[in-house]
Amino acid sequence: MNPRSMSESLAPKPPPRGEDLPYSDGEPMESQRHVEQMILLIHSLREAWRDRHDFYVNGNMFLYFSETQSRKNDFRGPDVFVVLDTDDRERKSWVVWEEDGRLPDVIIEITSDSTESADRGPKKELYARVLRVPCYVIYDPFSARLDAFRLEGHTYVPIQPDALGRVRCEPLGLWLGVVRSARGVVDAPWLRWIDDGGHVLPEPVDVARAEAARAKAEAARAKAEAARADKAEAELARLREELARRDRS
Repeated sequence: MNPRSMSESLAPKPPPRGEDLPYSDGEPMESQRHVEQMILLIHSLREAWRDRHDFYVNGNMFLYFSETQSRKNDFRGPDVFVVLDTDDRERKSWVVWEEDGRLPDVIIEITSDSTESADRGPKKELYARVLRVPCYVIYDPFSARLDAFRLEGHTYVPIQPDALGRVRCEPLGLWLGVVRSARGVVDAPWLRWIDDGGHVLPEPVDVARAEAARAKAEAARAKAEAARADKAEAELARLREELARRDRS
């Protein structure tokens, strides 16, 4: 073996590129409610922070945190996760070594009977000891059970809910609380982001509906104002005509 080929064989191999890694296991989420819950959390945070470009939120996508994990096809796909101090752009998966080492600041698992043991066991251990995720939340969309944890050292400590049953998600400066409402044909208790003023963060569709309602109300006010102006103008014309008739007589 010549010196060049020997040095090439001894050179460290670069980690796999994110674009070459699997980004889907083909497994659907547990139920329609699980899907709706994931979408609700993602879209409402994007809407609330639509003027910000220093965060990334997504869900049900693979998180690659080590080369060994990626080579073993040891997929980790948080249902919802938020990363701060990063750029907001399209990704197929979150590959830590291509993101300047940035790891999630918040992970939410939308649990079920088939995933609860993993969510409360191996995943919780991984998120605490390996990924060091500051805030970890587990929510069951059918029972409405909400458990949140903050990282202390290498261990998760439960976050105690306030008098309204909300838990503080400190990294984001927001609360998480359960609010019952209808989404399509599903009337259920939904996990929602809540600001410090107690306002539930709306989805883009909610904002669009509110803006449409405001526009409709404004149009109605403008129409009524125009009608009043026309009526006043007609009355003024009538009075002028009456005065002119009196002058002629």
